[in-house]
Amino acid sequence: MTDAAADRTLKVLVYSDDVNTRQQVILALGRRPHPDLPELEYVEVATEPVVLQNMDRGDIALAILDGEAVPAGGMGIAKQLKDEIYQCPPVVVLTGRPQDAWLATWSRAEAAVPHPLDPIQLAEAVIGLLRPSVPATS
Repeated sequence: MTDAAADRTLKVLVYSDDVNTRQQVILALGRRPHPDLPELEYVEVATEPVVLQNMDRGDIALAILDGEAVPAGGMGIAKQLKDEIYQCPPVVVLTGRPQDAWLATWSRAEAAVPHPLDPIQLAEAVIGLLRPSVPATS
């Protein structure tokens, strides 16, 4: 039963100290951003310790971290996750502006999407990172 449930959903962690930012991400992606992907289940997180607890469980398929969150920014958390978690799932960092994308490379995030969020750009980044984790079906 757990394998079937895992096939139906992918857990996506959404971190921001701002509830509006978390809601923008979830509304932009929806339940199923692409027909090739299973439904997404969102884990909303507002603090760094809870991000670490959830990521340590090992059932998160993708993390979306707000680089503008305070007191712990998403880029610093991304770097810590990549340094400390073996086979860390992909990370998308939400940057304050497009020019901050270079900082996301320091954090080792696989993708960066600037504020204000463009739903299409966010969906493309998420789909591109989740697609390899989903087994192909014929």
